[in-house]
Formats: sequence, C-alpha cells, structure tokens
Amino acid sequence: MNRRTVIGWVAASGALLAGATALAFGGHGGRHGIRHGMMKRVVAAEIDAALDKAEASPEQRAAVRAARDRAFAAFEEHWRDRRRRLEEALALFEADQIDPGRAEALRRQAEDEHRKLADAVSQTIHEVHDTLTPPQRRIVADYVRSHSRRHAD
Repeated sequence: MNRRTVIGWVAASGALLAGATALAFGGHGGRHGIRHGMMKRVVAAEIDAALDKAEASPEQRAAVRAARDRAFAAFEEHWRDRRRRLEEALALFEADQIDPGRAEALRRQAEDEHRKLADAVSQTIHEVHDTLTPPQRRIVADYVRSHSRRHAD
C-alpha cells in the first residue's frame, strides 16, 4: 500500500469516525438524547463487526474499545457546551452591531475545539493502527470501504 493510499484511508477513517461520533453526540436529553444514544450503539456495533471480520483477539478488542471510548468522550465533552456556544453566537448575531473582537474570540474557540476533536480522532486511529496487525488493518479497511459505499448511495 503506497503512502497516498494510507493517508487517504486514514483521512477517510477519521472522517467516518468523526462523522459517526458527531451524530452519536449531537445532543443530550429528550428525543435527541435517545436518538444519539442509539447512534453511539450503532457505531460501537459497526466497530465490533469490523473487529469480528479481522478476527481480533480479546486483548486487541479491549484496546480498540478503550480508544473508541476516549474518542466518544472527546465528542461528549465538545457537545456538553453546545447550547452555551449557540446562545453566544445568537447574541452576537442579534446585536445592533457585531463586535469584531467577540466574533474573533468565538471563531478561535471553535477552531480550538475542532482541533481537539481532530487530535482525538487522529490519536484513536494511531492507537487502533498500532493494535492491529497489517492483515487485520487491511480487513478493517476493506470493511470500512464496503460500508462507506453502501451508505454513500
């Protein structure tokens, strides 16, 4: 596998994990909390199914699940302040004039939070990569490819 393929796979896997996790933690409480809790279970089941295909050992499964849980926790932390961030942005929007300093601070805060999420996803990918053998990584990559195509249609 050449370097571009590996980078592409890592980027696609990261995007898939980030997107699925973002869906899983898009909100808390009420109707949305139920839906997002279900999405978290779906993501966990998909990861387990990929590990089944790769015939991962119990130790490998434990390491992958721990990495997955750390990624989930990063997204939970991000979503915990969602309402506050929305209210800050709406207050800025509703003002007679937009305060450029406040707008810049909100933008920097969003960039910092997204960088933390990207770092968590990247760390998860590295941990899973280091946990699985090359043949297992190929099986998981093929699993992700086949499921990505199915859901993209």
